[in-house]
Amino acid sequence: MRNKFFKHLSLVTKHRLEVFKLCCKCGLFWRGLVHDLSKFSFTEFREGVKYYTGRRSPISECRDINGYSLAWIHHKNRNKHHIEYWYDRENEVQMNMPYKYAVECVCDKIAATKCYKGKDYTPEMVLNHWLKWGNLAQTNDRMKEFFTRVFTDLVDLGEKEILNKKYMKNTYNKIVLGKN
Repeated sequence: MRNKFFKHLSLVTKHRLEVFKLCCKCGLFWRGLVHDLSKFSFTEFREGVKYYTGRRSPISECRDINGYSLAWIHHKNRNKHHIEYWYDRENEVQMNMPYKYAVECVCDKIAATKCYKGKDYTPEMVLNHWLKWGNLAQTNDRMKEFFTRVFTDLVDLGEKEILNKKYMKNTYNKIVLGKN
């Protein structure tokens, strides 16, 4: 268990550092700095250690075994960079994610893929994951279109071209806000 503790701690730290770097490229220093601090809470960290495999998210491992994850419930309700945070289940309404959280979400998905895939990482993996699972997220069509466009452009144009304030702001304004 002690070994899994330090491996999970290392993974969380590596992920947070990668998100920080990506957010800084987009001009979101603070979002990168405070990203995923809830992962150090007792609820999230304990489950992360218990279900750590190093191959995929402990949340996915826990769900496969138990059918749910308390860490995920805790995490998505405290972190505005998750699509699920913005869903009003009672009224079945998905609000647009504010710009800074939408961009943090992009950085989070890229960083998570890099952390789990390591040297095998390719931008196509981010897009494929989004196309497989992102369309299942309870979000509105504009947000889906934004993420699909950004992850498609990640593959077509590369990280350097999309991870900057100008690209993100223009893409968000055009797709989500309907501004040209």
